Amino acid sequence: MKKVILSLAVIAAIGLTSFKKAANKEVESVKTTVVSNEMQMTDLSFGVRGNCGMCKNTIEKAVNSLEGISNVNWDVEKKKIDVSFDETKTNEMAIHNAIAASGYDTEKVAGNEDAYKDLPGCCQYDHEMAINKSAE
Repeated sequence: MKKVILSLAVIAAIGLTSFKKAANKEVESVKTTVVSNEMQMTDLSFGVRGNCGMCKNTIEKAVNSLEGISNVNWDVEKKKIDVSFDETKTNEMAIHNAIAASGYDTEKVAGNEDAYKDLPGCCQYDHEMAINKSAE
């Protein structure tokens, strides 16, 4: 029964995120938690400013540097990141902070200015760029 409910929750979360259209529209962050043995896997989606494939590499590398990350994908077009992680090893704010430390703004944390200045020219995004934000 738990697996059925969990499956429906995951399908609903995927369905909600797949119907979002433009990168500049505000969308809700999606967070799904799955408990299995002693691991507590969580899926999270939120907006991150950036421009290109080099941004994608830097953002994903920053997140992958954290312990407990199982999957990460930043969508260049939508300016949105999807992360799966073990909540017993890291948390949502650690992910936001790791991205910000690499120079990129998230919906909750401004990017580190020194790191931003060291980014390649193509990666120096407009700080006024629309960003997918979660509903507060």
